[in-house]
Amino acid sequence: MSVVGLLVETWSYLLANADAFVELLREHLVLVFVSELLAIAVAVPLGVLATRNDRIRTVVGGAGNVAQTVPTLAVIALVFPILGLGFLPSVVGLFVYALLPILTNTIAGIESVDESTVNAARGMGMSDWKILRNVRLPLALPVIFAGIRTSVVLNVGTAYLAYFIGGGGLGVWVVSGIKLFNTPRLLAGAIPGALLAVALDGALALLERRLGSSATSDQVAAAG
Repeated sequence: MSVVGLLVETWSYLLANADAFVELLREHLVLVFVSELLAIAVAVPLGVLATRNDRIRTVVGGAGNVAQTVPTLAVIALVFPILGLGFLPSVVGLFVYALLPILTNTIAGIESVDESTVNAARGMGMSDWKILRNVRLPLALPVIFAGIRTSVVLNVGTAYLAYFIGGGGLGVWVVSGIKLFNTPRLLAGAIPGALLAVALDGALALLERRLGSSATSDQVAAAG
């Protein structure tokens, strides 16, 4: 069968199962967004703390590296005996895998801020907290956002594995398509995921530019 014919069959399969597709896509998006928001909420503060305390940096960096080197399926397998099947263990597994890119980029972004800028702010009487809020974080924002974008794209792909512990998502069609040798079903689950990753990365890039411009303006105003 030609590529065009296969794509036509895939499109026909999507149209014939539109309701099921919408539900699987919704589950996939919820898995990605919930786990990603949790990862951001944990990784960014930990990254800030790690830049201010060498002991915390050693512990956090070591734990993050260990979590990232464990294969994704192994993370899923480790979560399953503790939390069972369903949405919660899937989110926990994705959360663990999403942490490291955000954490490392937060640390790198804050530490990349020019010390002369920090010293100038300190010379104007700004406290460490104000320097962090008005100088370091705004200037580190592009690097932090790069980590978030990387984490989101990885999570879109990793969320397919949630199928194995009852998390749902587009992995249901991909895995069942492989098992049944049903290529249109497989592609109907895989192609939307690839398009979703590209779309989310583009949306975050746009948001990064807007927030970066706004944060830079605020930083200049605060310095003035």
